Amino acid sequence: MTTHRTPEQPARRPAQPTERVVVAGLVLAVGAGLAWAGGMIYTIVGWSG
Repeated sequence: MTTHRTPEQPARRPAQPTERVVVAGLVLAVGAGLAWAGGMIYTIVGWSG
């Protein structure tokens, strides 16, 4: 005798919180790097002027 089963749904990958934390950390690191570079440029321009 055959059984009628519903087809299995493909497994969805839940949003991983660690992935979001890593992306947020990278965004903050890039922002801090840009701020540091801007500060260095501002300091050098201030010394030469």
